[in-house]
Amino acid sequence: MKKSLNPSIWLVLLFALFIVSSIFSFSPKPKDYPRYVSNSPAPDGVKAIYTYLKDEQGMKTWAQVPQILPQSAKGNLLIMIEPFFMPEKEDMQAYLKFLKAGNTILLFKENPKGMFDLKTNPFGTSKPVTKLYDNKNHSFRGEISSPIRLLANKEDTILLRDERGTVAIERKVGKGKLIVNIAPEWMTNREIVKQDHLPLVLNLLKESRSETILLDEYIHGEQNAPRYLSVFPKWFLLLLLQGILILVFWLWQSGKRFGPIFIPREETVRFSDEGIQALTAWYLRGRRYHDSLLIQADYVKLLLQEAWGIPYSWEWNDLTGHLDRKWLNQPEAEIRTFLQGLTAILAKEDVSKQEYLQWSQNLNRLRKEVEEG
Repeated sequence: MKKSLNPSIWLVLLFALFIVSSIFSFSPKPKDYPRYVSNSPAPDGVKAIYTYLKDEQGMKTWAQVPQILPQSAKGNLLIMIEPFFMPEKEDMQAYLKFLKAGNTILLFKENPKGMFDLKTNPFGTSKPVTKLYDNKNHSFRGEISSPIRLLANKEDTILLRDERGTVAIERKVGKGKLIVNIAPEWMTNREIVKQDHLPLVLNLLKESRSETILLDEYIHGEQNAPRYLSVFPKWFLLLLLQGILILVFWLWQSGKRFGPIFIPREETVRFSDEGIQALTAWYLRGRRYHDSLLIQADYVKLLLQEAWGIPYSWEWNDLTGHLDRKWLNQPEAEIRTFLQGLTAILAKEDVSKQEYLQWSQNLNRLRKEVEEG
């Protein structure tokens, strides 16, 4: 007669079948990327221009707080593309300190009002394609979706303009300079090769005259930072989860239990060796020999009741017959002498040390006899 399979084996086979079907039926969805981040190959990412500048000029990303930007070094260029949030006051002060030290910030933002004391002028929807002019009156074609234009100061240099106003400016800040452009879409993978966007972007980079280029990813928040689990494929995470479930079921099937370790009560209520020694020393120093003998005799009486059935209420002189039947290795005469001497010593109020040691040994001998049966 064939034996039926163990239920745990059926469970493992069921999970294995589910894992195999999940692997073959799994079709990963395209990953969603935030806009304007350097690792995004999506149309609104900036991986194309980032890869180009990384290969040509050694461009690097900067994902740390602006407070640790190189302040003393000169000639650094920090590119900021459409920040996801308005930087805090402390962050803005760090960016200004970076500028005043002799570095450059190139800001691409559709509406930079509120950053670096910049002012803008709204006018409505711009045309999809517009004609631009640089500070040397060279003409370019580019698409601008921003509904605002920059308001330049007298000290500012207008780098790009169209018929509606200023598109890009350069402003001195301390020993450094701030370059602002209102067309961040020029940097995206979709737009970088359209119209004259690439030459316009490269011209703005040349204005900085910087050798070290950093792309600010701190302004894009934590969305661009890889999470620990995101580096693993989803099928592997699913396999890992199912493996954990199988392990838990196997442990449960094997009778494994988890929880605190409880110490048996009898191990905690007994006196430890240290406690017994301390109590003995206290009785010896106080010469409380009589009290100690009373406690030992009382304890032996309890043992006699539990082990041999001798009533606890009986006096020691009344135990001769019972002890004669139970205490086999002790003659009857010695048992009678032992009980008479014990009764006499317990009746005394003052017991010497020698008497205490003698009768403590006698009681201990009887206790061992009772415990060993």
